[in-house]
Amino acid sequence: MSKRSGEDAPNKEPRAADPLVIRSLEFMGGMAGAAAWRPESVLPEVAFAGRSNVGKSSLINRLLHRKKAARVSNTPGRTREVNFFEVNKQFVIADLPGYGYARISKEAKQAWQPLIEGYLRNSPQLRGVVQLLDVRHAPSPDDHEMLGFLAEIGAPTLIAATKVDKLTRTEAPKKLRELALALGVDDEQVIPFSSVTGMGRDDLATAVVALVAEPPWRYRVSNPASY
Repeated sequence: MSKRSGEDAPNKEPRAADPLVIRSLEFMGGMAGAAAWRPESVLPEVAFAGRSNVGKSSLINRLLHRKKAARVSNTPGRTREVNFFEVNKQFVIADLPGYGYARISKEAKQAWQPLIEGYLRNSPQLRGVVQLLDVRHAPSPDDHEMLGFLAEIGAPTLIAATKVDKLTRTEAPKKLRELALALGVDDEQVIPFSSVTGMGRDDLATAVVALVAEPPWRYRVSNPASY
């Protein structure tokens, strides 16, 4: 006698719904200078920042379920513009140039700083920043400088600890705790992420979706009575 469908089937954990289903993705263009062209700032924007070799392009590609949305280069420091991606016609990801790569000329660094800071200061629809840090290493002086700048302008900031797959199961918790202590934040504020295994993808996606739903922080600061 055949069994009815589902009878005696092993129990399985229900798969969690994807917090960020990618229905459409469009590359909008690049902003090459602080006063250069950029897409009209209409939709909510979330910026992604980090050192040149921190794995930012790989993280964005994993977050968006794409292999080549953001260009992954073997030469750190190759991205020299703020690149904009429209997601689901609902919000925009701004991929900022990587900073802190030793082989980049001093002149190039001096040119990129006004670009990055100008974008962060002057984008009216910016909801916040995802700051990437390599979990294997202590934050660099450039990392601290960036985080200090974000604190100065009051930008909401998510911390993504990349390359967790390069640590063992016993090393990872220790390194994550050390990173949180170095930043002076609670452990829960650091999202462990692996572009290789996908670890942390849904946690980061959930945090980004929540950030997009908020009004621009500059509005919240100027209108505190509304909240």
